[in-house]
Amino acid sequence: MKIYRNPDVLWREEEEASREALAVMERGDDVEEMGTSLLFADGVMVTLNLLGTEIWKMCDGISSEELIAALLAQFEVEEDVLREDVQLFLDDLAAKGFIRYE
Repeated sequence: MKIYRNPDVLWREEEEASREALAVMERGDDVEEMGTSLLFADGVMVTLNLLGTEIWKMCDGISSEELIAALLAQFEVEEDVLREDVQLFLDDLAAKGFIRYE
C-alpha cells in the first residue's frame, strides 16, 4: 500500500526552524521537541518535528518500506525504534485524516 498526503491539508515548512534543528542534531542534541512545520485541516493544527516533517514530505505515493529505508539512510536510529515511531506517527496522521493509504 502507498501513503498519500490529503491534498486538503494546508502545510508550511518553517525553513529557519528546520536549519536550526539540523544544526542542533549535528551537535548531537535532541531535536524531538523542535517544531519545523505546521499542518492544518478541518480545524486541527499539528506541529511536526524534523523527523515528522521529513515523513510528511515523503508521503506522496511511497510505501512504508520505502519510507523506512529512506529515513534509515537519513537519520542515525535503530531500525526497530524507527519502525515503531513511524507507524505510530502514520497512525496518528491517518486518524486525523491527514494521510490515506491506497
